[in-house]
Amino acid sequence: MDTDARHTERDRSSAPEDGTEEGSRSARAPAPEAGRTAWGRVALLGALCTVALLLFSAFVLQPFLIPSGSMEPTLRVGDRVLVNKLAYRFGSEPRRGDVVVFDGTGSFVPETPGDDSLGSLLRGVAASLGLGEPVETDFVKRVVGVGGDHVVCCDERGRIEVNGDPVDEEYVHPGDKPSQVAFDIEVPDGRLWMMGDHRSRSRDSRDHLGQPGGGMVPLDRVVGRVDWLGWPFGRLGSLDGTDAFTGIASAGIRPAGADRG
Repeated sequence: MDTDARHTERDRSSAPEDGTEEGSRSARAPAPEAGRTAWGRVALLGALCTVALLLFSAFVLQPFLIPSGSMEPTLRVGDRVLVNKLAYRFGSEPRRGDVVVFDGTGSFVPETPGDDSLGSLLRGVAASLGLGEPVETDFVKRVVGVGGDHVVCCDERGRIEVNGDPVDEEYVHPGDKPSQVAFDIEVPDGRLWMMGDHRSRSRDSRDHLGQPGGGMVPLDRVVGRVDWLGWPFGRLGSLDGTDAFTGIASAGIRPAGADRG
């Protein structure tokens, strides 16, 4: 009996009287279910943020990575610009001199079946967030002619004429001619004549004359207007406008006594 009593006392002394130590150990060890719940909340928050960014990019302001030098010196390779998708949403239309992003399907590139693969989807998401190069059908150029305009290259001083008026294009890359390719075109209503600022390195409307669409971009293919530079920080700010087309006659109308320069 003494032996039983000693065992009983030893067992009682080894356990805390109020169970505090055992309870604290249980409290310190996180339950597996709680960890999974926390990670689930983080994943849900990340998914919601991504969806919000994609919606904002789709309808309001889209980052766009400049992949080539066709718009130098205005835009440089690696620049990230912000495309204002509301610029032409409420009845406004692109104007001469605007720098715009557009879908060149049917005008700059032929119609092809869409790629619905996962890789294509991920590339599209990265492009829409400005994290990757744009899809092959997206381009950035400057509007030189709008619907009804008569655009000609070139006058006796080598300048492009719009509706009979010469255009002094200060934004053209230094050393480039306004165009080394002669053309004389009428822009159909609802379409745009696009040209890059680095004329010797830009494949634009001039390169698609004679092809289906004639290089003219439909208004409904315009994604938005480039209004701001978002990267690099040294060039952060709004995109400079141009007054090169100020005073150009409206399509089919020429002011009386206007000087052709």
